Amino acid sequence: MAAATPAGTAAKRTRDASRTRAEILEVATQEFAQAGYTGARVDEIAARMRTTKRMIYYYFGSKEQLFTAVLEHVYAAIREQEQQLEAAGLEPVQAVRRLVELTFDHHEAHPEFIRLVSIENIHEAEHITVSETLTKLNWPAIEVLGRILDAGRTRGVFTADIDAVDLHAMISSFCFFRVANRYTFGALYGRDLTDPERREYYRTMLGDMIVRYLAGEAP
Repeated sequence: MAAATPAGTAAKRTRDASRTRAEILEVATQEFAQAGYTGARVDEIAARMRTTKRMIYYYFGSKEQLFTAVLEHVYAAIREQEQQLEAAGLEPVQAVRRLVELTFDHHEAHPEFIRLVSIENIHEAEHITVSETLTKLNWPAIEVLGRILDAGRTRGVFTADIDAVDLHAMISSFCFFRVANRYTFGALYGRDLTDPERREYYRTMLGDMIVRYLAGEAP
């Protein structure tokens, strides 16, 4: 068998490094979501990966940098889906409904995202504020939503006086609350917001609420 060329060896090392980094992020996401930033231990992440703490610091530098990378990783997943929405070429009402569904589905499927965002709020966004990557990730999604709003107003289907940031907050609020508060809400009111039998009801309800608000329909 022929020996690997220097170029081939370099490519393999790059692939191995990317795979190792991705594996660390996956395990670190679970650890931080379960234990919080303060409670999470890099030693535990290393043990679960059967590697060393030194190896993790080689790739990420510190616990703080690792947590920031985890936040960048989980935000990138939903932002990528939102960017694909614009490429679908949907009419404004369809685009907003699809965005609602996308956000609803992603929050439900990724409770670790909810926990990590909650943890970062406890720490007053100290990791997000120092990450240029997160700013670059999140503003394009707002710009996509702004273009959908503009298109809807041009066609006369949206009349509500709201900007893209506030609309993003409206959509995210229910999706986030439904997952983050499911246990306290259930204990207080006896209703499971994540009950599979009511899933489509809530998903449709949120879409109707947002579209009717944007259309300026009177209650």
